[in-house]
Amino acid sequence: MRTTPADARTTEDVIDLLRAQHGRIRDLFDQVMSTEGEERAGAFRELVRLLAVHETAEEEIVHPMARRLPGGDGIVDDRLAEEREAKELLSELDGMDTEDPRFLKSVDKLRIEVLTHARAEERYEFDRLKDQFSPAQLKGFAAAVRAAEATAPTHPHPGTESATKNMLAGPMVAMVDRVRDMIRDARDKG
Repeated sequence: MRTTPADARTTEDVIDLLRAQHGRIRDLFDQVMSTEGEERAGAFRELVRLLAVHETAEEEIVHPMARRLPGGDGIVDDRLAEEREAKELLSELDGMDTEDPRFLKSVDKLRIEVLTHARAEERYEFDRLKDQFSPAQLKGFAAAVRAAEATAPTHPHPGTESATKNMLAGPMVAMVDRVRDMIRDARDKG
């Protein structure tokens, strides 16, 4: 069994980075499900942001690498279908009041979808990529993932589940998302 670094910010291996982010996503789901009020709202905002940037980076960097593996097209196509479903549900939740009685039921459904998806990525993509590429290549991919995350949209956008679509729509959508986040944060603090 492979160990995961505790902090995704310090690892230099793309697989360890993504596994650490999966751990953070699990923790945020737990926090959203077990809190209320502003604490739940804050945890949910962080979860939405992490899921959006994480999936964008996987779509731009990781999935194209995985397509090169034997059987990679089928593996990636399955993951992209899962990502689209999760983005659609996350998009619905993103506009919902975290105190709405339907919110937790929908979050739990999303949690199951996302964690099942993460396990499939780890099993069918990550382990095989770790074996296929050198430590230097995995380090380079980690840097590429971080760069993609730095410019990724911060909210879900169903229908952009490919590197090409992310590259075409991503910069403008990311700018709109980040401005929207700044306005929301200023409003919440004021």
